[in-house]
Amino acid sequence: MWAVPLASLALASTAAASLQIVPGATWTAGGTNQHIQAHGAGLIEVDSTYYWVGENHFNGSAFQSINCYSSTDLVEWTFVGELLSLESSGDLGPDRVVERPKIIYNDDTSTYVMWMHIDDSSYAEAKTGVATSSSVCGEYDYLGSFQPLGQQSRDIGLFKDDNGTAYLLSEDRPNGLRIDRLTDDYLNVTYTTHLFPEHYEAPAIYKQDGVYFMFGSQLTGWSANDNKYTTSTNLNGTWSSWADFAVSGTDTYDSQTSYVIKIGDTVMYMGDRWISTNLMASTYIWLPLTIEGTNASLNDPTSWILPASGPWTAGGTETTNEAESSSNTLSNGATVISCSGCSGSESVGWIGGPDNGTLEIRNVTSDASTTTTIQIRFENGDSTQRYASVAVNGVSQVVAFLPSDNGNTPATSVLNAQLESGDGNVVVFSAYEEGYGPDIDRLLVPEE
Repeated sequence: MWAVPLASLALASTAAASLQIVPGATWTAGGTNQHIQAHGAGLIEVDSTYYWVGENHFNGSAFQSINCYSSTDLVEWTFVGELLSLESSGDLGPDRVVERPKIIYNDDTSTYVMWMHIDDSSYAEAKTGVATSSSVCGEYDYLGSFQPLGQQSRDIGLFKDDNGTAYLLSEDRPNGLRIDRLTDDYLNVTYTTHLFPEHYEAPAIYKQDGVYFMFGSQLTGWSANDNKYTTSTNLNGTWSSWADFAVSGTDTYDSQTSYVIKIGDTVMYMGDRWISTNLMASTYIWLPLTIEGTNASLNDPTSWILPASGPWTAGGTETTNEAESSSNTLSNGATVISCSGCSGSESVGWIGGPDNGTLEIRNVTSDASTTTTIQIRFENGDSTQRYASVAVNGVSQVVAFLPSDNGNTPATSVLNAQLESGDGNVVVFSAYEEGYGPDIDRLLVPEE
């Protein structure tokens, strides 16, 4: 993780009032029209802009690129570019493993330093790699790979303490979980600050009121488990017994720790919900953490809001607009179809395609003129994404729709759009580049 101490950022009041984080949803990025590809990621804030950096798995599990996205509100994200790209050979070549990129800023050298897990396809090398850049979301120079202190290293994290001292968090399979101090330039490791004999991976450290919280996942491969945490007032001191921070038996709400950060008055957990058979379709579980003293507990709202000031709030209730409602207009081949898992057991299919099947949902209600987050419940039985052009009150954007549960259980894609006060809002689904869109079950629109 990147545990860079971040200044509290007052989010834009209009965004905080209406835009919502929806854990597990398809999250379409501006600039690509694709579900965000930034897995195993971290977050860093520079000059009031957030940068989300992670693994690109658009075309499978092997290394393709390390991607960077930017946002000022943590909800609407734009693709900026690749920080590291596929090369013809070497650590960044075909069939290589490059995972969990984390970045911290070195104030003394004015350099952004990225650490990552480097491996072959059999995970036999267990190394770390280092890259540097003068800008947070610019091209990085890859410096090479090694085993830190001669020890194996797989899932990694980074932590920068209040005094600027930085640490590598490293899963060393034979020995346990390591906290290794970095050199002053953050480019190498000097010594081990602490070794946990317990075996945890996906490490992330968060510090509050002088207490260090180490979060980590048990070793169950791609399958989720009950992630754990431990606390100490000294990185090389005595740590508490490992304990659950999510409800036991939920497998950390079907996710694995990636990063923990404070945003304003809210501590946010970032996790990955891995789809091992199709990593491109893995989604992101961002949830608010409650930190009190030495206790950490993870909240599980279906959607939630980061306000301009004060703690997080739940997304609240929504109005429902069924796609198959008689008040809507279906044209050019779009039609009502049976859907056993859908609300009302029906949805609207054959949207898009060469005939441009179109669904027009009318009477969408909003109590204010504002940009808000609309949840689209849909089905997509393919193994690849589908897309649709979605126009809200005449303003169109492209929305991606990940594969759903084999087409049996509706999934969610999020759409951030301007609604007008009243019940006259219209949402239209149509073709994107003559491809077929998903089957639409219903829309969920915040009541307030």
